[in-house]
Amino acid sequence: MSTLDEIMPISVRVWWTVAGFLALLGLWLGVSHSGLIEARMLPGPETVASTILRLMHESFAGSTLQEHLVSSLGRYLLGFGLAVLIGIPLGLMMGWFEWLDDLVTPFFEMLRFIAPISWVPFAVLWFGTGIGGPLLIIFSGAFPPCLINAYRGAKMVDKRLIEAVRTLGASNYRVIKDVLLPGSLPSIVTGVRLSAGIGWQSLIGAELIVVSSGIGYLMVQGQANFATDIVMAGMITIGCIGLLIDFSLRVIEQSISRKWSQGGGSQ
Repeated sequence: MSTLDEIMPISVRVWWTVAGFLALLGLWLGVSHSGLIEARMLPGPETVASTILRLMHESFAGSTLQEHLVSSLGRYLLGFGLAVLIGIPLGLMMGWFEWLDDLVTPFFEMLRFIAPISWVPFAVLWFGTGIGGPLLIIFSGAFPPCLINAYRGAKMVDKRLIEAVRTLGASNYRVIKDVLLPGSLPSIVTGVRLSAGIGWQSLIGAELIVVSSGIGYLMVQGQANFATDIVMAGMITIGCIGLLIDFSLRVIEQSISRKWSQGGGSQ
């Protein structure tokens, strides 16, 4: 049976998206100008837009908006990249080697339920305001989805394919590289997408506490100066970058899903 998303034309869905955005913008504009809330506490969208443009040309908290964003993205890419580089191979190997699964799972199952923000005290104690603190927090948020989805993907690979390549004398490395990795790819991409979102959220949490630059730091300094427009400018920047990251990974995920539905798979 076709779902509503499948039968609804793309143009109609785009208009619904635009309508939802305009409705939210209209609500914000109406409340901010209604007098129910002080303009200092809830600046209007035009004020926040003006603040974003100003921050792009004027330094605040030591840097312009672009420079704070570059600092944030640098930390994010390092922490997220580390989670992907460790989580995916480890998940695949856990799906292949039972002894490794038995060894890692108890420790991992305990750690993955600890919220990334819980690592902030250790980040401060161990690294101060250096790069290590944010990396620890981002990694702790981004790592579990990568590992879990790689592991699940490896477990879902057709065992007959594995037996066939083993019969032909393939080594464990070749089995993981040529069978488990391609066969797990859709699940891995889904995990990377989830990891990217959680990692970005974890970064902002870290920057609110343990750094001296970045979008989170910009928001903290705005709050300290009672500049609500700067805080909201930071929030909008965070949301837009997060949306862009998720959209990019969603396109990749859909592309891989289409190839698999057309019979690509692990053949």
